[in-house]
Order: sequence, then C-alpha cells, then structure tokens
Amino acid sequence: MKAVYHDGTLPPDDVLAERLRRGDDDAFELILDAWSPAMLRLARSFVSCGASAEEVVQDAWLAVVRGIGGFQGRASLHTWVFRILVNTAKKRGICDRRLVPLGSMLDEESSVAPSWPGRAPQRWSEPETAAQDAEIRRVIRQAISELPYRSRAVLLLRDMEGYSSQEVCALLDISPGNQRVILHRTRVLVRGRLAAYFAEDHSATVIHTIASAMPSPSG
Repeated sequence: MKAVYHDGTLPPDDVLAERLRRGDDDAFELILDAWSPAMLRLARSFVSCGASAEEVVQDAWLAVVRGIGGFQGRASLHTWVFRILVNTAKKRGICDRRLVPLGSMLDEESSVAPSWPGRAPQRWSEPETAAQDAEIRRVIRQAISELPYRSRAVLLLRDMEGYSSQEVCALLDISPGNQRVILHRTRVLVRGRLAAYFAEDHSATVIHTIASAMPSPSG
C-alpha cells in the first residue's frame, strides 16, 4: 500500500527504510516519484547533458537499492539518497570532462521569472516579455556555466530547490562557512552579469524587476 499522509508527506525514515529493505516496491515508488525530479535537476549541474543526468539518477537509484541495508539513520533518508546522487554525479562529471550550466534548468518556454528564496515567482514586465525573458535566461546560463560544479550545485539547492544551509552542507559535505562564501560569491557574480547586461541595455524598468526578484548576496 502506498502510504502517504494526509498532508502529503512521506512516512518516517525508519518506516520507509524498513519497507525498502524488505523490497517493498510501493515504498520505492513513493520516493522515486517524490525525489527524482529534484535529483535530475541536481545531476544536471554536474554533467554535460540531460542524457548523462538521467543516467546518473538511474545509477544513483540502483546504488540506493543495493545499499539500503547499510542505511543507519545517522542522516535523513533523503540526505542519504542525495549524497549517493552527488557522489555518482561527480564521478560522471569527471568522465564527461565538462559541466552543464545549472542555468539550463531554467525553462526557456516559461514566462515566470526564477523563484528565489522568500519570494514567490514573478512574471516579467509585459510588453517585451518574450525577448527579454529569453535574453535574461541566456545571460544567467552563461554566468553560471563558468562556475565550478560545487558553486552551481549550491546555487541550485539554495535558490532554486529551497534547501536550507544545513541541508546543503550535509549533501555536499561542506562547512557552513564555506557554503555561505560560495553562495555569496555566486549570487554576486550572477547579479553582476545581470546588472552589466541591463546597464548596456539601458532598461531601468527591467533592472528594477530583476533586482527585486533576486535575493541579496548575503541572504
């Protein structure tokens, strides 16, 4: 039976882990459905293309199935699964020899601006929406493509997936101080690229829209 609670949450880790150890297909399907989309987005920040990211996710799930007997609950089941994903993606990223920009996760068809922490997604200003949206996303992708994979992963997890600082540190095995520095520098770089683009474009209205949508570098 697919036990999902009335508030939409999954069963406790110990219940899920025990069901997975018993080979409960419904339990596996629960977490597969719940976590795979975010896993795919995270994998794409390490590897060269969508196909590689899909293979990383598949390999990570195989490792989860094979290793669930060793899960001891020192971290949450979610964190344990995502650590497996990160380790798998790192290895694949090295093999690919180049890394896909995290910005490619931005849907070029979307009319909604990126969602930043503490702020709901906003629509771009209307008259020039389509052209400006595409160009803004190009600038963001270009800026993020030049970042190390860890910086891309931190930005994805914090500003696009909504993970807490503590969760990011656990997933990427970095210290809180390092996470803050990485996030600050990454946000500064992206904001700087956007500011430079709009300064050249002399579009004060859109500058204000983007500046209000993005978090402050120290946020």
